[in-house]
Amino acid sequence: MENVPKIRRVVTGHDDSGRAVVKIDEVCSHFRPGRGNAFVCNVWTTDTSPASNDGDDDGGKRPGKFSTIENGSVFRILDFRPGLERRVHRTNSIDYIVVMSGEIDMELETGEEVHLRAGDVMVQRGTVHNWINRGTETCVLAVILIHANPVQAGGQVLEAFG
Repeated sequence: MENVPKIRRVVTGHDDSGRAVVKIDEVCSHFRPGRGNAFVCNVWTTDTSPASNDGDDDGGKRPGKFSTIENGSVFRILDFRPGLERRVHRTNSIDYIVVMSGEIDMELETGEEVHLRAGDVMVQRGTVHNWINRGTETCVLAVILIHANPVQAGGQVLEAFG
């Protein structure tokens, strides 16, 4: 991938004696293309709740693409370039978002927009949204998605899509 952010990923675990050790210390090399002008790197994923800290499998390199994992979580870095392809969507998750660098607009289904800058945080609660990068620089987001039940509002169940 060209010019993806240099994100250092440090993952701890245990040795055969049960002592804490560093299992992974690397610059993320597994970014993959997302929608047009976007790249994604899963830092870690889980597929149970509560999560399991057992074993040596690399949860960041679990096969597949994930908007969310049923009964699990996804911790990812998003690299959104200027001219980001439109993707209106809703996930069955609660998303904790930190803008690490750059700027981005979050558009709701009503057309309302919120402009976010480096250092801003957002909690996305199963709403229909789209990300727009109108700037001249890449926006890097750290995002944690935790599986949630579909939203119920206005007397209806609002399903995930997109």
